[in-house]
Amino acid sequence: MNLSWGLRDQEAADLEVDATALNEVSPEWAWGDSTGAGVRVCVVDSGIEGDHPLVGPVTSSHEVVQGPNGPEVRETEPGDSCGHGTACAGIIREVAPDCELHSVRVLGERFTGSGGFLLAGLRWAVEQGFDVINMSLSTTHNRFAQELHELADEAYFRGTVIVASAHNTPVVSYPWRFCSVLSVGSHQEADPGLYLYNPAPPVEFFAKGRDVVVAWPGGGTVRTTGNSFATPRISGLCALTLAKHPGLTVFQVKTVLYLAAANVRTEKRGLT
Repeated sequence: MNLSWGLRDQEAADLEVDATALNEVSPEWAWGDSTGAGVRVCVVDSGIEGDHPLVGPVTSSHEVVQGPNGPEVRETEPGDSCGHGTACAGIIREVAPDCELHSVRVLGERFTGSGGFLLAGLRWAVEQGFDVINMSLSTTHNRFAQELHELADEAYFRGTVIVASAHNTPVVSYPWRFCSVLSVGSHQEADPGLYLYNPAPPVEFFAKGRDVVVAWPGGGTVRTTGNSFATPRISGLCALTLAKHPGLTVFQVKTVLYLAAANVRTEKRGLT
């Protein structure tokens, strides 16, 4: 009898996988010489100002609007309702200059939004099969947790890396709490390229998110702080890694980032 989800008529030899020894994984191995070319990154946020000099080209722009049967996604012109998405996009572009940027706007003016819009935007992004989805936002409403969890798991199994920002205050919010996403908080070190693995989750990685200069609508910049701005640095690293090693699963991307983090020792690589 064949059991559901079982191996059925395949044998172990049919599933052989080539792997890199863990002690060979390093930043150079992971993304050395990569620019992110060919990797599609979607920013689920407030939109992106497409002509900003620190952002560059935006391949597609969409927004969530209220339709007759609930929130729906439609194509729109590049633009940002409050600046947050442009800031995140500029950081991704800084890290992975040749990645392909896409935007779906779920936030309105003054950072207003709803769980329903967030769900609709994320669902659309997952369905498009983007390589990386940057979510520098979350919801504290438990009623959206189950559906967000299902979407995060679907993305995981599809091979889409969701990089999600931890809340800036000590509250439970989603989707960063789910283990099927990469969760990010901030460190206060000066080096913008430094990122760290957190051995005491639920936050998995720390990147620079304090006192950072970010792109802002109108072609300028502002200086700001928040986990929101650490998250796109990790999204950019994911883009670099996937461009150099196409086909990695989300599990593998997490493992590579863990092994390449500055505070993780391996047999051949001491503390960097």
